[in-house]
Amino acid sequence: MPKMKTKSAAKKRFKVTGTGKVKAGNAFKRHCMGVKPQKMKRTSRGTMVLAKPDGIIVKRNFLPYG
Repeated sequence: MPKMKTKSAAKKRFKVTGTGKVKAGNAFKRHCMGVKPQKMKRTSRGTMVLAKPDGIIVKRNFLPYG
């Protein structure tokens, strides 16, 4: 069988950790920041670990070798 291709959009958005979890950036931080609470803006600065079912979907369908 030929090699599977990694989705280009997924390799820009997700990273697989050493333990197999999937890291992604937080949502809702692009615009209209004035109406969002300070705690939400502060906690969404970095990255987050996806929930296990979502991580399985990302690894199986978008990052086959991740």
